[in-house]
Amino acid sequence: MYKKIIFILAIISLLLCVSCSANLTPTEAQPTPTAPMVHIRLPMGYVPNVQFAPFYVGIEKGYFRDAGIDLEFDYSYETDGVALVGAGNLQFTIASGEQVLLARSQGLPVTYVLNWWKEYPVAVISKKGAGILQPADLKGRKIGLPGPFGANYIGLRALMGVAGLKESDITMDSIGYNQVEALATDQDEAVVIYINNEPIQLEARGYELDMIRVMDYMQLISNGLLTNETTISENPELVRKMVNAMLRGISDVINDPNGAYEICKKYIEGLTQQDEKIQYKILTSSISLWKAEKLGVSDAQAWENMQKVLLDIGMIPNEIDLSKAYTNEFIP
Repeated sequence: MYKKIIFILAIISLLLCVSCSANLTPTEAQPTPTAPMVHIRLPMGYVPNVQFAPFYVGIEKGYFRDAGIDLEFDYSYETDGVALVGAGNLQFTIASGEQVLLARSQGLPVTYVLNWWKEYPVAVISKKGAGILQPADLKGRKIGLPGPFGANYIGLRALMGVAGLKESDITMDSIGYNQVEALATDQDEAVVIYINNEPIQLEARGYELDMIRVMDYMQLISNGLLTNETTISENPELVRKMVNAMLRGISDVINDPNGAYEICKKYIEGLTQQDEKIQYKILTSSISLWKAEKLGVSDAQAWENMQKVLLDIGMIPNEIDLSKAYTNEFIP
C-alpha cells in the first residue's frame, strides 16, 4: 500500500512539473540569444562640445543601444575620419559636404547618408564700423581663418565668388582656431567663423559685430553622417539603424534643449564650470541650423552648389557623379 501511494505521488509531481513548464513564456522556457552589439568608433572632428548633444542624448536615452550599436566617440584631431571610412577601416564619420566631394574626386567610395546641419554655418564677422557688410567689402581686407582647408575656407571662397574676388584680392591669415582673440585684438579686420560659436563668445565680451552669412547667398551642404559603399551594400540595416538613432537624438534636442543641455553635462568635462549662459546659447544657436521640414534629407541643389564652388577654386579637377556622393534612401 505504501509503495502504491509513493507511485501515485510521483505521477502527480511529474504532471505538476509538466504543467508549470507549459505555463512558462517562450523567453522563460528557453532564453532567445540577443544579437551582439556592433562597436562603432565615430570620428567627431572636434572636442567634446554641446554641438554634439544629439549623440549624448542618443546614448543616454538608449537609442544607439536599442539599435544594437555600441558607440565610441573619437575626438582626436589626428584622425582623418573620411580617409578611414573611405578605406573601409571605419563604418561612419561626421563630415562636411565638401569633404565628401574631395574624397570621391580622389577615388574614395564614400557616401553621405544623413544631412545633420540643414544650414551652412560659416560666416565672416567683423567689428561694427569696419565697413564689411557684404561679400564685395572683403576686397583688400586681412581675414583670419584656421587655414586654406575645411568648411571655413570653403565658406570664405564661396562668398568671394559671389563678389567675383580672387584669393589675391584679400590677405588670408592662417591663425588656427583662434578667431575670437584675432578679432578682439585687431590682428585681423575680419575672421571666418561658425555662426553658432565665435560670435556668441565675442558678443558676451561686449563686442558689436557685423556678419556676412554664407547661407544668405547660397545653400551648401554642411555636416552630416558619412559611410562607404561597402557598408551600404553589405550591411544596409546597420546604416539604417545608425541614421534612425541619430535622427531620434536630433529630434529630441530640438524639442527639449533644456533636457539636452543637462545631459551634455555628463559628457563634457568642465561644462558646469563654464559660463552656462554662453554654452546654452551655443546649443540653441546650433539647433536653429539643424531644423528642417524633414530632418536628415539632403538637398540636390545644395550639392550642385557645393560642387560648383570646389570646381571654381580648383579643389576638384572635374565634375563627379553626385548620385553616388549622397543618398536619402535611409531617411525614414
